[in-house]
Amino acid sequence: MIAGFIIGNQPTRIIVRGIGPSLTRAGIVSPLSDPMLELRDGNGELIAANDNWRSDDEANIIATTLAPSEDLEAALVRNLAPGNYTAIVRGKNGTTGIALAEVYQLSP
Repeated sequence: MIAGFIIGNQPTRIIVRGIGPSLTRAGIVSPLSDPMLELRDGNGELIAANDNWRSDDEANIIATTLAPSEDLEAALVRNLAPGNYTAIVRGKNGTTGIALAEVYQLSP
């Protein structure tokens, strides 16, 4: 899954999430069991990647109050300059299923 987004005129703090397992609570029958997340800039260069959100930057993710509810879900918090960006959500080891890519602007 690819989600593109644009940061406008000023640097912005965001959280990007790759959600899968928790979708079962919303009635999704075949969620992506272990989503992996990549954040890329407008040139396709990798900025950051995450597999399980607690493995990297856990305290900052919790502080946003938008931490994923399942440990296998992915999340990244970043300060981004104006420009075009892409969030890519894929299944670990090539697995497939239904996933959700989310991007939230955080307060400064």
